[in-house]
Parts: sequence; structure tokens; C-alpha cells
Amino acid sequence: MHEYTSTIRVWGLTCPGFPEEVSRARRWTRDILRDSPLAEDAELIVSELSTNALLHTASGHQSGSFSLAIEVSPQMVTLSVTDGGGTGTAPKVEHQDEEAEHGRGLEMVSAIAHRVIVNDSDHGHTVTAAFFTEAGRGGQLCG
Repeated sequence: MHEYTSTIRVWGLTCPGFPEEVSRARRWTRDILRDSPLAEDAELIVSELSTNALLHTASGHQSGSFSLAIEVSPQMVTLSVTDGGGTGTAPKVEHQDEEAEHGRGLEMVSAIAHRVIVNDSDHGHTVTAAFFTEAGRGGQLCG
């Protein structure tokens, strides 16, 4: 068996906890998914999750960081952002009214992605957004 027979590809990036790193995370995501019809949605989600990590966790503090992972298979594209923790509570979807200026990010992510999973650990939180491709739904592969 050839060691490179897997059709799953995984990329990872760790960014320092500076606001300008959100644009770096977006570009990185766009570059990886440039041939996928999911690229724009993925870029938006990475932007939102990275910004949340900086604003609401230790990722945005001095010496903080956040990590991203992208996994692409014929069936699915998953995007994960892991923050620096330090909040005591995990991110959650909050249903805000239309006038709210904050607190609607994960609700938006949940509306765009097919599945959103939040994992909590002693070292931070990982929010994973998953998209099923056409192959994952029984059709042809997207992008």
C-alpha cells in the first residue's frame, strides 16, 4: 500500500494573538480552498471564529495565540479554530434580536455551516464548522 493513498488533506496554522492575524487567517483559508465553491463561506467563518478567539479568550492577551486547522476530503471540509481559553465558559450560540451589535457570530456560523461543534478542554476551546460536499451528500465532488 502506498503511504500517500489518503484523499484527506489537513493543514494547520498558529497565529499570534494580534488583530491583524485575522486577515492572515482569511488569506490562508482562501489560498487552501481557492478551487472550492465553499471558499467564501469558509473565509467568513474563519474570520468570525478567529475574531471571537481574540476578543473573548486569552488568545487576545499578551503572548496569546490561536490555531486553525482545515481538513478537506471528498465528503467534507472542516474548519477548526482553537483559542487560548481562560474564559471559564465555552462558546455557544446565542439567539440575539436584530438590533444586537454583539453575540451573533456563532449563530451566523451555525446558519452557514452544515454542522458546528464546540469542544472544551483545560487549554482552550475548539470550534469546528463542517461543510458536506456534494460527494458527502451522494453526488459529485465539489471543487
